[in-house]
Formats: sequence, C-alpha cells, structure tokens
Amino acid sequence: MTIDTLVKEGRERTHIGLAGIDTQRLKTMRNEALRACFNRMEETRYRLEFVARVRGREYINDAAARSINATWYSLESTSGGLIWIVDAPKKAADYSRLVPPALRKVRKLLIVGAGGESLHKAFSGVVPAIEDCATMADALQSAYHYESDDVKVLYSPACDNGHDVADRGEEFRHEVNEL
Repeated sequence: MTIDTLVKEGRERTHIGLAGIDTQRLKTMRNEALRACFNRMEETRYRLEFVARVRGREYINDAAARSINATWYSLESTSGGLIWIVDAPKKAADYSRLVPPALRKVRKLLIVGAGGESLHKAFSGVVPAIEDCATMADALQSAYHYESDDVKVLYSPACDNGHDVADRGEEFRHEVNEL
C-alpha cells in the first residue's frame, strides 16, 4: 500500500487496519487463555465500512455504532463534510457530546423513523438542514439528491432502538446499491 493510498483511505481505515494487525498478533500469543479469547473475535462488520461510491459520493455503513460514543468516534474520524443518517431513538438521549463534530462536519441530518424530537432539539441551529424520513430508502434518496458534491453519506445510528445491527447494515447496503 502506498502512502497516497493510505492518505486517501483516511485515518479511520488506518485505525481499523492497525487494530486488525494487533488482533492477529494477539492470536499467536503463548498464553492459551488470551489466545483463545482473541481467536473468538470476529471481523468488525458494519463499522465505518465503505459501501460504494455513487456519482462521486462515498457511502459509509456504520450500523454497529449504536451508542453516542461510537457515533462520536465515527463523526470525528470521518474526513470532510457529511450527510449523517441516524435512527430515531425510542427514548431521548443526551446528544451534547455529538454537537462539536456535527457543528464542524454535518451538512444535513436525516432521521429515520418516528420519534426524532430529541435529535431535532439537540441539532437545531447546529446542523444546517434536518429532515425526517420514514424509511432508510427515503433517507438515501434525500442524500442522493443533496446538491453539494463535497460530502460523504454516513449511516451511524447513535442509538440502540431494537434494530439488529446486521439487518440494519444490510438494509443500508441494499438501498445504497439501489441508487
């Protein structure tokens, strides 16, 4: 891998790659208990996973980010402007930790599902545009038709509202491939 390729991939890919190297090294440790523990680790899916580039815009699947902290990391480590797709939470949460990266990076917030009042309250005046979407397909259509070319589309739910990570991750992937 060249340095140029590494730079283009971004630091989030670097962190994930380095963690994978560490995991591989840890799997060869002499301590049997530790080795067994690390051998049970699965590859991280749906975590800052590149899905496709459609009309020059990257779509990133972060369905595994079902907490405020995980989404904070995703927003901080993804470079450039963002269209952020988030799931409407079943109960209100404190999104204050997400305000600084959202203020710097998020151009449009797309809320999938009903009950996004706490997201509206937290990000009104922070994000230039907020839109409620009934389905993931609606959110991706809105992202697809966004005017600016200098943004990436990041699905990072920021909540655990009962959706299965794999199901939601595959739904995002499927809908992106339908664009």
